[in-house]
Formats: sequence, structure tokens, C-alpha cells
Amino acid sequence: MAAGQLVLTEDRLAARRWLQLALGVVCMTMIANLQYGWTLFVNPMQKAFGWDRFAIQVAFTIFIVTETWLVPLHGYLVDRYGPKRIVLLAGLLCGAAWVTNAYVTSLPMLYFAQAIGGLGAGAIYGAAVGNALKWFADRRGFAAGVTAAGFGMGSALTVIPISLIIANRGFQSAFLLSGILQGVAICLCALFLKAPPWIDAAKPFDVVAAGQARRQYSPLQIAKTPAFWLMYAMFVMMAAGGLMATAQLGPIAKDFGVADAPVSFLGMTLPALTFALSIDRLLNGVTRPFFGWVSDKIGREPTMFIAFALEGLAILALSKFGQAPGLFVLLTGFVFFAWGEIYSLFPATCTDTFGSKFAAANAGLLYTAKGTAALLVPFSSLLTDATGSWRPVFWIAAAMNIATAMLAIFALQPLRRRMIS
Repeated sequence: MAAGQLVLTEDRLAARRWLQLALGVVCMTMIANLQYGWTLFVNPMQKAFGWDRFAIQVAFTIFIVTETWLVPLHGYLVDRYGPKRIVLLAGLLCGAAWVTNAYVTSLPMLYFAQAIGGLGAGAIYGAAVGNALKWFADRRGFAAGVTAAGFGMGSALTVIPISLIIANRGFQSAFLLSGILQGVAICLCALFLKAPPWIDAAKPFDVVAAGQARRQYSPLQIAKTPAFWLMYAMFVMMAAGGLMATAQLGPIAKDFGVADAPVSFLGMTLPALTFALSIDRLLNGVTRPFFGWVSDKIGREPTMFIAFALEGLAILALSKFGQAPGLFVLLTGFVFFAWGEIYSLFPATCTDTFGSKFAAANAGLLYTAKGTAALLVPFSSLLTDATGSWRPVFWIAAAMNIATAMLAIFALQPLRRRMIS
């Protein structure tokens, strides 16, 4: 295809692909609270039912596992049937999950609701990211980052309303109202979602650039490559620390004695935990398109090295200085800023390496690493109870982050170069 023809095609289809990106972002925003708003409900549920933290956080782990480990299946269905039907059904599941949470009276019921929510959220995540990777092959890092940003910062604007509802009307009302809103919004967006009219590297937008594979690998084929399993191990190591912070930030703030301490910034005064949650969600969203854009410019692995090393240092600083309310807010912001980019860098790297034809399924298979990492979250509570301190948990997480930064440069980069060449 001539350059002029490509420009004409790009002009004609540009509006369509940006609309698809926007719809994906809205869907991701609507499921964000299922993960990032969870920490607000841990202490109220513990107080209401007398369940210990470990038992409650098992529900969080169930959500993450069902959200991630079934994404390859979701991706396969999206690759085959398109995103509309899958996201429509998933929106109903997500809404039903939090409505059910509003009426739980036992741990098994809570676990069931979280499994349903994870099933729906995983389908939406896989569909939105996979669709973005296909529509934006020329800017994969940025597109994956913008889509993932909806998930990362989607709860930023709702942290305060949910906190107020919990305080004034109880956590059951917060679950119910949020579940209805999220489910309806997702289903409306699903009606307009479409897959791109091409599936291979020879069509418009799907241009093979430097550092991208020409061969189109299926999920079964990528599972036989060392590059995939190295990325999988790196994803697990990076995801574990961030998921621990996501699920345990409320308990950490309480144990540090800063949860209700007032913090003033830019003319606003809020409790440290509420302030931290709002800023963390914002930065966790901003980092995804930012580092995705950086990786489009300087390469995936150098960007990984910078971001992952920063994450390790931020966690160490939080463990040492987090008992001060202002520093708790600031340092948790750095932790989330240096962590959230994994959800743009790994999908983009995966599709660069293995092609775009099976982008949703392949990225979904890699995304199961998040579920593997989630299995470690409840043990952070056990380790803290055994040692009486969060510091061992922080040290382990920081060590994994720094090790992953080294692997990006000294293992993944040369391996991918050999594979693509």
C-alpha cells in the first residue's frame, strides 16, 4: 500500500478508532472500583461481621484470580466474536456482583459475589485492552496506557463519594449504588464497541515498526517461548507489591496511625487515607499513558528499567517515612505512579513480540500473572501479624521490583531482540 493511500485510510478511520479508545476507557473506569475501591470496605466489614482481615482479603484474592486467570478465554472470545457481546454480558456481571455485596451475610456469599465480579471485570479488561492494541498498532504503548489509565484512575473521583456514603449510610449502600451505576454505564458503552476491520500486519494502522514481530503467534505458540515466561515472571514480581498496597492501604494507614490524620494540600484538608487514595488513583492512571508514550519513544525495556527501579525505591521510602501523614500521602503516590505502568508496558511488549492477530488472547494470557501475584496478598497480612511490622513486606516487595528492573535490561531486551530478528 502506498504512503498516500495509507494517509487517506488513516484520515477516514481516525475518528472511529479514537471513539473505540474512548469507549474502552469509560468501561475500564466503571470497573475500577471493583479493585481500587475495595480497601475502603475492609475495615467496615470487619467491624460489622467480626471477620478477620485475612478472611476478608481472601475475597479480594478471589476477585483478582477470577479477573485475571480467565482473561485468555475472554480474549479468545473477543478475538473471534468482537468486543460488543462480551462486554455487554460482563457489564451485567459486574453490576450484579456489587449489588450482591450489598446483601452479603456470610463469607461464602462474599466470595461468590467477588468471583462473579472478577469474571465480569476480566472480560471487560481483556476486551478494552485487546481492542486498543489492535486499533493502535502504531502507538501501542500509548493506547494500552490510556485504556489502562481508565482502570488505574477510574476510582479517583469516586473515593470521596464512596467514603461519605460508607460513613453516613453504611458500606451496603455504597456497594448497591455503585453496582447499579457501573453496570448500566458499561452496558451502554458495549452497544457501540467494534473490532477493527483488519487482523494482520498488512492492513491500515497495523504497520510493523522496529522492534515488532512480523509473525503472528497464537496463545499456544507463545506459551512455548522463553520470552513469554520471562515476561510472566517479571509481571508477577512487579504486580505483587502494587496489589499488596492496593488491598492493604487502609490497614497500613491504620497501623501507621495516620489514617484519620488531617493533611492539607492545595487548599484542601482531608484525612490522610482519603487523600492518599484520591492521589494514588490519579497517579496510578496518569502513569499508564505516560510510560506507554515513553516506551514508544525510547523502547519497552529501558522504560521498564526506569519505572521498576523507581517503584522499588518508593516502597523502601514508604517503609521508613510513611508514619508521617504528609509523607504517607506523598510516598504512596510515588508507589502507585511507579507501579501502574505495568498495565501498559507488558501488553504493548507482548503484542510487539507476538503480533496483533491474537492480541486480546495473548495479552490476556500474560495478564494472568496478576492473578498469580494476587495469591501473595493475604500472606502479607500473615507476615505482618507474625512480625508485628509491615517492614518485611515492604522489603520483599522492593527487592522484587529492583530485580525485575535488572531483568528487563539484561535478560528480556537481548532475548526479544534475538527472537524478533
